[in-house]
Amino acid sequence: MNVNLKNDVKPISYIKTNAVEMMDYINENKNPIIITQHGEARGVFLDIESYQDMINALALMKLLQFSEKAILEEKVYDHEEVFAKLRKKYR
Repeated sequence: MNVNLKNDVKPISYIKTNAVEMMDYINENKNPIIITQHGEARGVFLDIESYQDMINALALMKLLQFSEKAILEEKVYDHEEVFAKLRKKYR
């Protein structure tokens, strides 16, 4: 996902009048459109697949963050201990 400053930065007025074209563009190219208002970047127009990929990546990063914290706090268990507890619980 590389931003092409010539094609991928558009004022909100352009988005309003060319919404269908912009939807086609983001879905074909998988590039986000940076939306400007009064010359400042104010939002991003993104295809749903790229958005879902970002959400999934953030969720994975959050899991890694929890794991790192657990390791630092020495709240980890080896697999044998975990499976032994599960077997005991569900017998």
